[in-house]
Amino acid sequence: MTLTILKWLLAGVMTFAGVMHFVAPRGYVKIMPSWLPAPAALVAISGVFEVLGGVGLLVPATQRIAAWGLIALFVAVFPANVNMAVKKIPLGKSPMPTWALWARLPLQAVFIGWAWLYT
Repeated sequence: MTLTILKWLLAGVMTFAGVMHFVAPRGYVKIMPSWLPAPAALVAISGVFEVLGGVGLLVPATQRIAAWGLIALFVAVFPANVNMAVKKIPLGKSPMPTWALWARLPLQAVFIGWAWLYT
């Protein structure tokens, strides 16, 4: 029961986050490391995969591959989170406390573990 609720919660968080890549892409583009090419395209691609991963968790036939895909995505976006912390880049218009920027980094491991539950 609890794992089912957590799966729905992760699916909702990832789907919402993915949609936000299209609703407000500028914030995501800003946190992209300068060494990555085509930041707007990468933001859109990661948004698509966040939505696919979120929805895929809810379909029994795709749950496992969706979970693995989300794990890969969490690893892939980690450089943007590091860049955000190092350069103190706010995600929106308001600056985030430095501790919150750095707290996002170990949170990636929490999300990886969360997705792992469904592999």
